[in-house]
This record gives sequence, C-alpha cells and structure tokens, in this order.
Amino acid sequence: MIVLRPPQPRCLTELEHINRYWDRANAIWVAKILPGEYYVTNQTDEVIATTLGTCISACIRDKVTGIGGMNHFMLPQQNEDWGQEVTDSAIRYGSYVMENLINNILKLGGRRENLEVKLTGGGQISSDMPNVNMKNIKFVLDYLRTENIDVIVQDLGTIFPRKVLYYPSSGRLRVKKLQTMHNETLIQREQVYSHELVQKPLSGSVELF
Repeated sequence: MIVLRPPQPRCLTELEHINRYWDRANAIWVAKILPGEYYVTNQTDEVIATTLGTCISACIRDKVTGIGGMNHFMLPQQNEDWGQEVTDSAIRYGSYVMENLINNILKLGGRRENLEVKLTGGGQISSDMPNVNMKNIKFVLDYLRTENIDVIVQDLGTIFPRKVLYYPSSGRLRVKKLQTMHNETLIQREQVYSHELVQKPLSGSVELF
C-alpha cells in the first residue's frame, strides 16, 4: 500500500537548518541531527535520527503532551596543562547544550515537571579520544541528577557506535549497535567536532551565554 506523503511538519524557526526528509519505508518524516545539533518537535508524525560514536544523545520529552526532542553532543576534550578554567568551560558547554534542548521543549508547550529522559551513546570507538566517552557519560548523568529530571532508560558505553531513532510523541527509542563499521566517516566527523569544541571555550570571540 502506498502512503501519500503528508506536508512537512512545521518547526521552530531556529531549527529550519536541520536536514529533514520523508522516509518512504516507514512513512514518516525524519529529522537527522549531526554532532552539536538538536531538534525539538510537537508533531506526532515525526522522528529524530542520528548516529553516535563517543557522543551522547539525550532524548527528552514531556510525558503528558508528547512534546520532545533529542540532542547530539560531547564535552570539549580537556588537556591537563590547561588547568581548571578549561574544565569549567567544558561543564558550562555541556550545561548549555542540555538547557538548549530543554528550553526549546518548554517553548513549544512542555512543562519541566513532566520531563523524562532516555540516554544513549558514549561508545569508546576510537583510541585517539581515550576516556572522552566516560567523561560525557558522567557529565550527563550528573547534570540530570542535579536538575532532578528522571532518567527512565540509559544505554551507554560499550565499544560500538549506534544508530538512533527517537519518537518524541510516544517516547519510543530505537537503538541499533553497529557491530562493524567499514568507513571512518563517523570517527572523522566526531574528531572534527571535538577539535572545534576545544577552540570554543578558549576563544575570547565565542560566548556561550
């Protein structure tokens, strides 16, 4: 049976740059996010997708209204020679990307007291970024504990990259661990993202708040 493609769902103006496409096989609109991005929706016929290596995705929604979204992030890598200033900047950056997602859920009508979270990612997929995955995992768990937001599912760690699909309206999270990865695209993408993050906290021209 052929399902006619419905119009593309409306989104927040600041999210219009996100790549969205019609998935014919599953008859649903998909928003695909890359490292450093997030997406929020209040539509019942929209799913958010990404592929994770070392990075984390927090999938957050209002469990009453179904308004929700997903981000894709890692903390800037820390060099012990840089001192406490960079460590503090990394934590501020992590808080910033989490609050960006949460605030936009609230902007669409979600309520903070109704939020629930599912976490995935943080695989140790590259020897070039040792322990970065564990720092990401520790940060996001500490952050959500401090903010008193319920984590109802967590699929974190291991050595495998993940393909992720999140359905905010229902809260369904589908994760596929990739047992083999023949191309280096994901690793290269995260390394570029990691390099950009290292520059941001140290640059006087970048202000996160």
